[in-house]
Amino acid sequence: MLEAINLHKRYHQGEVDVVAVDRFSYRFPAGLTAIVGPSGSGKTTLLNLLAGFDVPSEGEVWLDNTPFSTLSEDARSELRLKHMGFVFQQWNLIPTLTALENVAFPMMLAGISLKERTTRAAALLEAVGLAGRAKHLPSRLSGGEQQRVAIARALALNPPILFADEPTGNLDSASGARVVELLMRQAQEGRTVILVTHDLELARQAQRILRLRDGRLIEIEEAPSDLPAVPTGR
Repeated sequence: MLEAINLHKRYHQGEVDVVAVDRFSYRFPAGLTAIVGPSGSGKTTLLNLLAGFDVPSEGEVWLDNTPFSTLSEDARSELRLKHMGFVFQQWNLIPTLTALENVAFPMMLAGISLKERTTRAAALLEAVGLAGRAKHLPSRLSGGEQQRVAIARALALNPPILFADEPTGNLDSASGARVVELLMRQAQEGRTVILVTHDLELARQAQRILRLRDGRLIEIEEAPSDLPAVPTGR
């Protein structure tokens, strides 16, 4: 369970305080939650706070029974590795590693044996439809293929929480649809998937939409009755 309690983040710009996230509170359930809002509304800052890449000026993030945001940077990194996966707009694949090696990389950091991580990475690539591209470097993959490798890598340690920051922003419509299908599948399997997007059509495929404006949560929209909600659990 991931919960934000009265999160507040301000930055100092000269003599001016800029509030990026303003008293945000929400408990994220399993399934797919989309966070939307105009540019500058605080979406990415909020994601960074939830994931522990940044710490709030006030308030807390709780991960299960742990005050996640108050831990040291090393402790947050350790918990992130065990509990969270990340899919970014820019993919962030290591260019000198093959698709298989990129997926296996988090498992290497976690101390998993070479045999096990190779087997698991191959299975994940097959699950995202890239079994035949395992030995390819990122430069030989299309944008959609690179993003699918990024999703497989995010799932390498079977995290219960998956963050996605504009995961279809650099993709054509067909590749974007494949990526959305993969993210929906993770929600269907019971993960907590938190998606930041500008695409309202994509957001409406989520179980719930959180709308931000000027760093504030102004509306929570549940899935309309005429659109299928993403089921949780198997």
